[in-house]
Parts: sequence; C-alpha cells; structure tokens
Amino acid sequence: MRTGPGGDRLVAVRHLVQSEPDPDWLMRPDVVAGLRAVRDAGLAYDVLTRPHQLPAAVLAVRAVPDMVFVLDHLSKPDIASGRLEPWATHLAALAAEPNVVAKVSGLVTEVGPRWTVERLRSYVGIALEVFGPRRLMAGSDWPVCLLAASYDEVFDAASQLCEGLSATERDQVFGGTAARVYRLEAGERP
Repeated sequence: MRTGPGGDRLVAVRHLVQSEPDPDWLMRPDVVAGLRAVRDAGLAYDVLTRPHQLPAAVLAVRAVPDMVFVLDHLSKPDIASGRLEPWATHLAALAAEPNVVAKVSGLVTEVGPRWTVERLRSYVGIALEVFGPRRLMAGSDWPVCLLAASYDEVFDAASQLCEGLSATERDQVFGGTAARVYRLEAGERP
C-alpha cells in the first residue's frame, strides 16, 4: 500500500461504502480483513456511509479497535428533509467508540443550492455533542461542494456553526484533529 510512488505520504484509505447495495458490507469477512490490512499499514480508514449503514460501521469499528476510523460527511444525514432520526441515534452509537472521529464536510450538497447555515445547525450540533471538538474536523468536500456552495462559503458556514466553541476547541475542529489523526504534525509523518 505504501511502497509505491508517494506512499510515504499516504495517511488514510477510503472506500465509498455509500455506494455498496448491502447495508452490512462493512462486516463482510473480506472487508474486515482489508480493514486490518489498512491498520497494519499504519493508516487511518475514512469511512463514507449513508445513515442506514451506520449500524454495520459500529460493528466494523469494534472489529478493528486499534485503528482510527474517520466518518466522512457525518454519514450524509438527510438534511434536505430535516429528519434527524434514525441518523442521530446511529451517529451517537458510532461516537461511543473511542477510535472514531468525524469530518464535518459535504453537508451543503446534502441540501443543495438552497442550503443555509440554520439548516445545518442541528446536525453539526449533534455531532459536536456526541463527538466533541477534539474528535471532529472541518472539511470542504471540494470540488463536490461546488454543486451547492463555494469553498469559502463552506468554511464560513463551518466557522459560524462553531461560534460557541472556545478558541482551543475551534483549533481542534479547524486543524488539530486532522493533524493528530492523519499524523501531519511536524516529525510525525507515517
């Protein structure tokens, strides 16, 4: 995995689990074996699911407890409909696992061009509650975000959604968590 060109800069692997028709895909024996190979290579695993796949994600995380999992896009909640459940319950179950962090990204595209900061507020608020700032990281989902918002608009929204955090907590969400998880801090390259 890391022996090819640029492999020394590889920090994580991602598979678009969201596209798998089997909601339990993450628990297939061959997938769990692959996750263990990712762990053995010293990499994190970015997991991109839909809410109905979160129960299997919890089981996969428990099957490889010594690897860091990064939940991308908060598992793409149905923000357009305004529904919080069952997403919020499943997200809390995943957040209860200490080897999981989550990426606040990709949310504007779940709403579309009519997104607003207020439409995102409940979802990010739940993520902050269950993960805490030390286990959340902001991301843009660029260039996909351009379907609904500019890069600057996405980060401005994230900044507004984190207004109530202390400076230290904001530093975690806007860099510290990612630096720690992906070992990007000076001297900690994989």
